[in-house]
Amino acid sequence: MSILPTNRTPRRPLFRLVSLASLVVFAGCSVTEIDQSNDFANNGRDATALKRDTLYLKESLPPGLPMPDESFQAGLQQHIAYLNKISDKTFLLENTQTSVADLKQVAQEIGQWLVDPTKQPQLIAHQLAGQDQRGNVQITGYYVPILPVRHLPDEVYRYPLYRKPTQRDAEGNFPSREDIDFNSALAGQGLEIAYTASLVDNFFLHVQGSGVVEYEDGERKLLSWGGVNGHAYRSLGKELIERGEIDRADISAQSIRQWLKDHPERNREMLSTNPSYLFFSEGPEKPVGAANVPLTPLYSAAVDPSVIPLGSILLAQVPKLDAYGNLMGHEFRLLLAQDKGGAIKGPGHIDWYQGIGEEAHVHAGQLKHFGKVWLLLPKHPAPAKLIAQ
Repeated sequence: MSILPTNRTPRRPLFRLVSLASLVVFAGCSVTEIDQSNDFANNGRDATALKRDTLYLKESLPPGLPMPDESFQAGLQQHIAYLNKISDKTFLLENTQTSVADLKQVAQEIGQWLVDPTKQPQLIAHQLAGQDQRGNVQITGYYVPILPVRHLPDEVYRYPLYRKPTQRDAEGNFPSREDIDFNSALAGQGLEIAYTASLVDNFFLHVQGSGVVEYEDGERKLLSWGGVNGHAYRSLGKELIERGEIDRADISAQSIRQWLKDHPERNREMLSTNPSYLFFSEGPEKPVGAANVPLTPLYSAAVDPSVIPLGSILLAQVPKLDAYGNLMGHEFRLLLAQDKGGAIKGPGHIDWYQGIGEEAHVHAGQLKHFGKVWLLLPKHPAPAKLIAQ
């Protein structure tokens, strides 16, 4: 989930001769094709798009790509370094097949194009089916918060952030959120990394997957994803919509936080509806994704690797929002598939990384709209070498 600043014009990338389809979007949508919680006015969904039965629809690459800024080039080098570390293998994506070698070729061709834009990459765009089989992919945002903490608990800072435990119950399971946060199921195991002033802050840190904590002495550490308890993820926003507590058009990180602030007596009830619980590890200075490379603000994305392999480069039609979180249109952007998340499942959702701190929080909090996503693959793919695992 995400938020836009109240006094800042949304940043726009530099484009170079992008001859693409019209950016006009249609507000109409059908609750039979998308989740009801995403069916709100001006959600960016193109309900008139062609319906298809396959995961990917092969399309010609537009004559121009959106030219990224310099930060993308640094992210691309990390991307290539990741691809160079993993063994070649084939990815079978329903009706589409690719490989690590193909993904390397895409990255190299885009790298050459950045150096000499007259050399157009020889690529094919494969459009993802989306949530509705019409190509509409919900694009949410995530960020890395900065959270004040203490090394030791006191009367205010008394809610622990935990490392992953080693002890499981007789059935081989870790405790649920309810048991951990409200029944002290992990107390006494020496797993505490730091203590915060709010279980709600902890909950949102779990949803984001990583964050920077700042101790009382000014020391900062990055807490990265350290595993989960294995319980199914349940969206708190969806729960509040279904209970009639927040209208689906108004759901955002801000509105959820405000609801929890206004209903402290119901915090345990609502937070516990999501039994999934995230553990942390004290990681490197820069946030890293599941591909174990530093994330690049506004260019990295979290995906479901079963439909978009880590190491892919995507062309995405991402939502442009005004200062109030209203959709103004879409813009095209290259994205690096470098992360994954427990809530990112299937072809209907990607999470777009916005950066560190409050400004990124503002950008991320209101993003919940639909766009379109294309997997970029070589026009002349490399021969398959290994069978997918």
